[in-house]
Amino acid sequence: MEIAIIALVVVIIAAKFTIKIVPQQNAWIVERLGKYEATLSPGFNAILPFVDRVAYKHSLKEIPLDVPSQVCITRDNTQLQVDGILYFQVTDPMRASYGSSNYVMAISQLAQTTLRSVIGRLELDKTFEERDMINAKVVEAVDEAALNWGVKVLRYEIKDLTPPAEILRAMQAQITAEREKRAVIATSEGKRQEQINLAEGQKQAAIAKSEGEKQAQINNAQGEAAAITEVANATAAALMRVAEAIRQPGGQEAVQLKVAEKAVDAYSRVAFDAKTTLVVPSNMTEVSALISSAMKMVQANKS
Repeated sequence: MEIAIIALVVVIIAAKFTIKIVPQQNAWIVERLGKYEATLSPGFNAILPFVDRVAYKHSLKEIPLDVPSQVCITRDNTQLQVDGILYFQVTDPMRASYGSSNYVMAISQLAQTTLRSVIGRLELDKTFEERDMINAKVVEAVDEAALNWGVKVLRYEIKDLTPPAEILRAMQAQITAEREKRAVIATSEGKRQEQINLAEGQKQAAIAKSEGEKQAQINNAQGEAAAITEVANATAAALMRVAEAIRQPGGQEAVQLKVAEKAVDAYSRVAFDAKTTLVVPSNMTEVSALISSAMKMVQANKS
């Protein structure tokens, strides 16, 4: 009975040292008598008890690494407090085990030195504008060195760039001045545009007024011309009717009678005017002679 119990205990201990169950997204390094033997993949694995041992365990997940804050000096000798975060992943468990004694510290230190080097080539203003370029440079440099450590650097992000307090105050004053400058420019541009609009409106109003006056003068002239034309046409029509009437039988006698009436009427108006001195011919036959002369002039105009 005791032998069975001892055998069972031996089997359990041997199974413990023999059977290895590796979790998903993990890789274990097995050494046999102190030498690399194999990399255990996720799932059930068996090794030789008391000969093989699991020397290293690596997670194959993406790992975030907080890079400690540090002081960097820019090209224009300005100090910046910079910190960031780096993301990496173990791609070769064997190299990660034997390539570096501590690849996490190596990646962190290399990221810091690379960051100082990149920022040292930039001026202060550029460091705020070129964050993407800085991140890319750090990833490129660290990833190249990390290949020997079995690690792939995925990305690096600057979390914060903090200049000294006096630089912050100067930057704030510069931003305020720039905003005030833009406000003054915008106000002046608005006033300029307003004056242009007013001048353009006055110009258009003057043009419209002059066009209206011009059209009014044209309309008046056309109206006057039309009136003169109508009067002339009416006068011509009247003269034509008079001439036609004179050519009718008895027309000459009617004209003579009308002229005589006009003469007598004129003499009568002059006679009744108190301020007018009337000289009457001694021979009234001269009046008939006057009428005859008028009729001759009518006949001459007719011919």
